[in-house]
Amino acid sequence: MFTLFKKKKLTEEQLANYFVNTLLQLTDEGFKDVATIINSDPEFVQSPEISDDNADQFLLIVIAGNLKLLSVHFDAMRDVRLADKIVKRLSEIYSVDPSRMRESIAQMQSWMSRINHPSKNTHYAMSKAIFFKYGLNEFQGDYFRNMKTPNPIFLKRLDEVVATFIIDWESIRDQYRIA
Repeated sequence: MFTLFKKKKLTEEQLANYFVNTLLQLTDEGFKDVATIINSDPEFVQSPEISDDNADQFLLIVIAGNLKLLSVHFDAMRDVRLADKIVKRLSEIYSVDPSRMRESIAQMQSWMSRINHPSKNTHYAMSKAIFFKYGLNEFQGDYFRNMKTPNPIFLKRLDEVVATFIIDWESIRDQYRIA
């Protein structure tokens, strides 16, 4: 009877693979919807016409944001180990040197922090990163375009979309014992 309440064991390697596979699948399957939502947003005076196959920057933003959130959910050593395993796995998939992959992610995280300053909310930083990386400012009305800032109504909608690309670490930790 006691075994019914035990959590399943999950290794850090399995967790890293879950992270990579989940984000790649989510992005692969979901970016078309993201592009459609952005392209049809009524806050734009003209459709940005983001192509369904233009997901590279989006994937990097999603990976960088989710990696930054690791430190919120895991202790200092575990988050570093997980991040290293994740970067190694991504490097293998994309045939890129791990140090180059790590540098690309770190640059994206740093840039996201700068564009979202003074807020430290990674979720919002991801939305702003999408806004700027896809050049959405030029499709806004004059007021926000001249201010070079996202329309808050659009940004709120984008925040809701981005939330679906953030891994729910709490539920994973509730279901599994990380070894």
